[in-house]
Amino acid sequence: MKKFIVITLLLISYLLISSYLNFYIPCPIKTLTGFYCPGCGITRMLLALLQLDIYKAFRYNPVVFIMLPIGLYLYIDNLIRKDKSLYKKIPEKFWYIIIIILIIYGILRNIPMFSFLAPQ
Repeated sequence: MKKFIVITLLLISYLLISSYLNFYIPCPIKTLTGFYCPGCGITRMLLALLQLDIYKAFRYNPVVFIMLPIGLYLYIDNLIRKDKSLYKKIPEKFWYIIIIILIIYGILRNIPMFSFLAPQ
């Protein structure tokens, strides 16, 4: 439970600093290659969610936006049950599917035809 509180406080602190000072940690993949990674836009997505702007949050990173409630549910369920085997509870095939979806998404958002997937 202590880890959850520390991580939550760090995330909130980062989001507050980002929103008030316009200080963002740059994506190393975007900086080095010029391509969007599957995670590009997550900070802006979280900031838009804090402002309750669902449309903007979805536009910044649709895949993570859709996966976020599932991940939060699994994490909170794990905390409530005090079960330390979250990774054992989720089938291995599920993790492979998530990885494949993120790889395909990362490729598609860099193809000009799918430019609507790039962070807006």
